[in-house]
Amino acid sequence: MTDSSSDRASLISSLIGQYREVPRYTSYPTAPHFRPAGEDAKLPEWLAAVPDGTPLSLYLHVPYCRTMCWYCGCSTQVAKGDDAVKQYVDALLSEIALTAQYLPPQARIAHIHWGGGTPTIIGAAGLQRVTDRLAGLFSFDPDIEIAVEVDPRRFDAELAEGFASSGVNRASLGVQSFDPVVQQAINRIQPLEDVRRTLELLRDAGLTSVNFDLLYGLPHQDMASLARTVEQALGLRPERLALFGYAHVPWMRAHQKLIDTAVLPDRELRVRQFLLAERMLNEAGYASIGLDHFALPGDELAVAAGKGRLHRNFQGYTTDDAGTLIGFGASAISQLEQGYAANIRGVATWRRKMGRSELPVERMLPLNTEDRMRGAVIEQLMCHLSVDLDAVAARFRLPARPLHDNLAALKPIADAGLVNIDGGRITVPPAARLLLRQICSAFDSYLPAVEGVRHAAA
Repeated sequence: MTDSSSDRASLISSLIGQYREVPRYTSYPTAPHFRPAGEDAKLPEWLAAVPDGTPLSLYLHVPYCRTMCWYCGCSTQVAKGDDAVKQYVDALLSEIALTAQYLPPQARIAHIHWGGGTPTIIGAAGLQRVTDRLAGLFSFDPDIEIAVEVDPRRFDAELAEGFASSGVNRASLGVQSFDPVVQQAINRIQPLEDVRRTLELLRDAGLTSVNFDLLYGLPHQDMASLARTVEQALGLRPERLALFGYAHVPWMRAHQKLIDTAVLPDRELRVRQFLLAERMLNEAGYASIGLDHFALPGDELAVAAGKGRLHRNFQGYTTDDAGTLIGFGASAISQLEQGYAANIRGVATWRRKMGRSELPVERMLPLNTEDRMRGAVIEQLMCHLSVDLDAVAARFRLPARPLHDNLAALKPIADAGLVNIDGGRITVPPAARLLLRQICSAFDSYLPAVEGVRHAAA
């Protein structure tokens, strides 16, 4: 890094330290603010109110892995055997059929995203079973996107063939780091060759959109280690990369206690790591997207960002503009016009609900007009690094004054020249994208209201 970039890292690190721990804003309000659904859960009514012809997006959550990666913050567990996985697929099929009863006949599906855990743990046969059930109950768009998160350590030709037969056309590979020392510290041994082999299998299966997930801020990870990982990833030339900061949340994920905090990079080093990786990716031809994504110029994500059509949901940055997202599986979250609905997190309890043919909703949050307005402000900032507060308020027919009042919280960042405020227009310079979460938090009316809720400092 040059001296100027080192100075920028110090400044950004100092500013982050002046703000409370804040969410990642894949939704607004965020999940900690959802409330128990109770016996009068209104999800059936919300589903029944989806207009005919509305494009839907589906998320399918598989909360199983073969081994536990110690860095993981996802809702997952180690599978106790293949029977548990098969029973989970059976219950998933039941939930899909039950939910379809409330939706318009042959509702139109534009996007499907498989997440986890390790969704490929269900195998090619399980993937085909679920795809067949979906195709029998819903109408697929001709250009539907079907994306699957992949563990390169356990991907083979049979799964690649299953992807092709099930219509999968995008994959996201968990890479994290190629450094053996770092891999040992996070309990994920994954040689470069595993990723290369998986990528070749995916290409042979016809996939033309592949994403790599990389992590910075990992134990024993220094600047040289991260640079080598980025260089090796660039050698494989995926269409997209995501550069996430490791979120150390042992109060939420007990297995993270196995990571030695003494060997985690401090806040300033984390910032320097991000800036280094960003520079390397930009110089290799990848455009910066939002907070932490990168894409080649012809990729749909880069095209959407350039045209102002980028969106953000629970899966991160997306081209998905479907207004209704329905989640299936334990802990999956649905987003509908009326609000959010989160499924039961415990697999056993979720399966029991399915056995009784009951929708497994556990927590909900109806949205009011102010929630939607503030959510739009936050999404525009997270996606486009700019927002016109007056225009957003006008769209929702609400006064803009409360939003203007929130601008006082941005004074430290504005004084440092890392956010521009012109009346009601806010613009974040690309060099300050690491401060997006702190900037968005100024408009989060729920954040001060909840005591004891902790977020990752990442």
